[in-house]
Order: sequence, then structure tokens, then C-alpha cells
Amino acid sequence: MDRKRILIIGAGHVGFYVAERLSRKLRNEIRKGAVEVVVVDPNQHMTYQPFLPEAAAGNISPRHGVISLRRNLKKCTILAGLVTRIDHAERTVTVQPIVGPPRRVEYDHIVVAPGSVSRTLPIPGLAEHAIGFKTMGEAIYLRNHVLSRLDIAATTTDEHVRRRALSFVFVGGGFAGIEALAELEDMVRDAIKYYPELEMDQTRWVLVEASQKILPEVGPDMGVYTVQQLIKRGLDIRLNTLLKSCEDKHVVLSDGTEFDADTIVWTAGVKPNPMVRQSDLPIGPKGHVICLPTLQVADEDGNVLEGAWGAGDSAQVPDLTGEPGAFCSPSAQHAVRQAVRLAGNLVAAVRGGAPVEYRHKYAGSVASLGLHKGVAHVYGIKAKGIVAWFLHRSYHLMRVPGFGRKVRVVADWTLALLTKREIVQLGELHAPHDPFSEAGKP
Repeated sequence: MDRKRILIIGAGHVGFYVAERLSRKLRNEIRKGAVEVVVVDPNQHMTYQPFLPEAAAGNISPRHGVISLRRNLKKCTILAGLVTRIDHAERTVTVQPIVGPPRRVEYDHIVVAPGSVSRTLPIPGLAEHAIGFKTMGEAIYLRNHVLSRLDIAATTTDEHVRRRALSFVFVGGGFAGIEALAELEDMVRDAIKYYPELEMDQTRWVLVEASQKILPEVGPDMGVYTVQQLIKRGLDIRLNTLLKSCEDKHVVLSDGTEFDADTIVWTAGVKPNPMVRQSDLPIGPKGHVICLPTLQVADEDGNVLEGAWGAGDSAQVPDLTGEPGAFCSPSAQHAVRQAVRLAGNLVAAVRGGAPVEYRHKYAGSVASLGLHKGVAHVYGIKAKGIVAWFLHRSYHLMRVPGFGRKVRVVADWTLALLTKREIVQLGELHAPHDPFSEAGKP
């Protein structure tokens, strides 16, 4: 019997859930050796990104926001490496392992789901001084960095150094920016109680958003409510404003405001992973792989490329429930549901069936604004405050993979409610060799 190999590029929301679902739906074929599912990703885990703000704020352990591929995808072959080239005409990909020479891997079906990368702009100083918020490493770094600014501010006698250390800038008013800003401000509000040298009103929290609104997914009413609540907490919300420069951490905004800030967080959108351009697959004008509603890759004329599939942030998938010509937005909600449909279509392809179109009506969104605070707009029902915060946690608890992980997350949340927030920062994690190197000097 010839074995069919399904190769999945990326282990994000799409790649992980496709692989996990195929492991169950095709378990008999996998057990008999008729099908092999291969997952290629440079990391050995899937990051559950909605937990990044809570991990940064210390409400859950960072370990509980990532899911091991080898533990949860036992029936799959895991390749730790980076795909550098897709040659669909030959049904092969080139994989660069973590160490060693590149290798070519053949496949029968390929799922292109490498996810997205931060959409940066040519702003002076941005690449050197800002930090993104897409990985658990960035979340851990940001937590340690923010807490270390309190130590700097409490110790220095230089007022300029203190103001700079206590100034925090977040660029982007989507889910990532708002939740990161709100959770970290909440964390600092708790932590600063243990710094008698400092007061909360000495901190400066600035949100910079290019458009007129924030959190558009929860609707205009909830967006206005969010702005009002953040302003009540003393946060500086700048709408219709651009970051013009941040050279030497000197922030210049388009409204003329200038100030120094040690912390600049960039969450202003994403773009398709540039890896997809290293292929012979049809690419849309914005760098996405062109897909049909069935999640099959197709050329501009709609001709299907047999054996090629795409979904998620790097795929241009028509939104059949939206306006004519609209495409699905790069959101976790679409990614997870596309993964379910894609896995079903792959099972059909393996067993000789026909693919089904992806169709999903947007159910709504939930967002956390810190402990016991949130906004939600789900199935036409609007909620705010502690009710929305509970909906936010309940939704993501249901979505995070694995019963054991759900238990650990609930345990983290319960301990956070019953005990005081942990405010220790471990900045030495980011330069672990420095103490040893210093000790070795004559």
C-alpha cells in the first residue's frame, strides 16, 4: 500500500488543530501506515496567543500558555526546522533543520499555514527599540522589563531617568495592544504598592492608534466604553495618531507630542509570513496564498492546485458570510474554524470524498481589560465589566487544548484570586551567560 504524506507547515492555531484533528479522524489509516502526518515548525510548541497578556501580567504561568507538539501530536511526525522553499510542481519542500544541512521532504498534500509576522513600518528607531507581542518569549521579556523599570525608577535620583522608566507606549488598538496595555497597567498598579518611593500617578501609559476607534470587533459601543474605562484609569489614549519616530527611545507622535519612554510595544497589525513567497504557489497582492472557499490553493482564474491547501493569517480565503469580494480577517476565531473545515476536507480527499466550503458567521469577540474587567459582544449580546471578563476566561478555557492544561490554567486563576500577585522579575533570564562571563574575567 502506498503511504500518503500530509505535510503541514506551521504549528500555530491552524497547523496544530489540523494535525490534532487528522490524528483522530485518520487514526486507522495512520495506524496501518497508509497515511503519515508531518508537522514542520522551528518551535516545539504551539502558543495559545490569547493567553499572552495574562502570562505577561503573571495571572497564568507561561508554561501553561504553550502546548507541546510531541506530547499532543503523538501520531504525527514532528520536524523541528524552517521551510525555506515549496516546490509544489515536484511535491517537495526544503526544510532547514535547527542544526545541519537542509533536507528535501516529499509530500502528497501540503497545508500552508505558517501564520503571520508583525507588520512593521519604516519608522526611525522602531526596529531597534520596540518589542512585538506575538510570542511567549516576548510576553515574558515584557513582564520582566516592565517590572525592572519600577526598580530603576525607585532607585535613581535623576528625575528624567525616572520619567523615562515609568513611561510605557503601546502602538495599536486591536486585541493584542489593548489587552497587553490593560493587563500590564493592572500589574504595575499592584506592584507599585511595594515601592514607597513611587506613586501610580507618576507612571505614564500611552496608547497610540492610527484610526478613530479601538477594538472594532466588539462594536462601536463597547469600543467607546473601553476608551472611557481606560481614561478613568489614567491612561492616555491617542486616536487618529501615528508613531513618527522613537530613535534613542525618544517618542515623537504625529500630533506633535514628544517624550522619552523605556518601553515601546508594537502591536499594530500583522502580515503574511514572507516564507510563502519562497514557493511556486499563487500569491495575492498582499502576500497571501490564494485559496478557494474550500481552502484549496488556486490560481487567479480559480484553477485548483491539487494537493495544496491553505488557511489562517497567510491565506487569502473568501468570506462567504461577508460582503462580496471580502476575505476572512486574520483572527484566531477564523483560524480555529478554518482548521476544522480544512481537516475535514483532507479526510475527504484521502478517502475519495469532495471538499466542503468554509462558511462561518462571525460570532463576536471578548476582550480582557485587566483583572475583573472586560468587554464582550457575542451573538448580539453586549457585556462589560466582570461579566465580560468571566465570558473572556470561559471562552478561552474551552478553546485551549488538553484537559490537563485546562486544569492548570484554572489552578493559576484560582491562586491568583486567592493570593497576592507575584511581582518578581527575572531579568537575568534574558542574558544568562553574563554573570558567568563576568566571573571569568581576571
